[in-house]
This record gives sequence, structure tokens and C-alpha cells, in this order.
Amino acid sequence: MKTIACLSLFLISTLSAVAQRYVADSQQSKLSWTGHSEIGSYAPSGTVQLRQGLIQVRNGQISQARIDIDMRTIQHENGQMQTHLRGEDFFDTAKFPTATFTVQQISGGQASGLLTIKGVTKPISFPVMVTLSGDMIHLKGQASIDRTLFGVNYNSTSFFAGLGDHAIRNTFELTFDLLARRGNAVADR
Repeated sequence: MKTIACLSLFLISTLSAVAQRYVADSQQSKLSWTGHSEIGSYAPSGTVQLRQGLIQVRNGQISQARIDIDMRTIQHENGQMQTHLRGEDFFDTAKFPTATFTVQQISGGQASGLLTIKGVTKPISFPVMVTLSGDMIHLKGQASIDRTLFGVNYNSTSFFAGLGDHAIRNTFELTFDLLARRGNAVADR
């Protein structure tokens, strides 16, 4: 009887340490951004592509995740603006081609973790909807990001005076709709 109890405890602890691995589908996932002028209603928007994403789920909850965004793919319908966003004034994508979000916790519909842009890492939290369905996981939400925390200060009234209608709001929105498919089970360490 004692052997059965020990074996049961061993199996339970082993099974709880196994996480299901999900790999984000970069073709199916969608990321879009929206910026804002300080004056008026001008709100340029565009897209950016997911580079890769790995998500681990244990006991029906996300236990770890890392999402990499390919900053070199920032798109805007105006080619000059697109080039400017990729340049040194904004995201300097030649030097910093990847932005990364590492999940620390998802609880009560809130994701919190560390966001790295231009080599600067800061904590961030935002609402997220997580849906697990069969071999798929779906994460959907919107994060408001203060670009100046990451050294993206171009035309910010926090750093420059007299900008008038050239002033750009410090925050921008990143809307995400990520789909990931289950891969191999991995040990959650």
C-alpha cells in the first residue's frame, strides 16, 4: 500500500511538472500599432510582424511565454513615415531588430511581464483574453506602451518644447491577435 501511495505521488508530481509547448503561428497572428498626435485627431497606424513566440501551458494556465516581434517589419502606408519609424529617431531597427515580451504572469485577465525595445527592458501589464481550444491557444488584447520609457523620444513634449502640431503622444497602442499550435510536451523548469 505504501508503494502505491509513493508511486501515485511521484506520478502526480511528474505530470504537474510537464507543460504543453505551443508555437506561435507568425502567418496567422496579427500585430498592429496606432500612434497619436498631441494636437488634433491624427492617428497613424500600421502593422508589425511576429518573429516567433513560444508559450508553455501547465494545468490549463500559461506558465511561461516569450514573444519576439520583428521590428524591421514595421509597416505604414506612407513609405517616408515607414522609413522614419525604422530609423534612429524611432525604433532604430538596424541596430535593434527585435522587441521581446516575456510573460511573468497571467492572472485575472491581466498579463504582466518584461518588454524590451531598443535594448531597454521595462515592466508592463495589460488586459489579455486567453482561449485554449484543443491544440490551439489564442491570445488577444491591446497594450498601451509609453515609447519614451524605451528611449524613443522623437517629438515628445516631455523632452522638446515648441513642437506645436508636430508633437507626438508618448503612448502608442499595440493590438495583438496571436494564434499558437501545440507542439511537444516539455519539462517546465
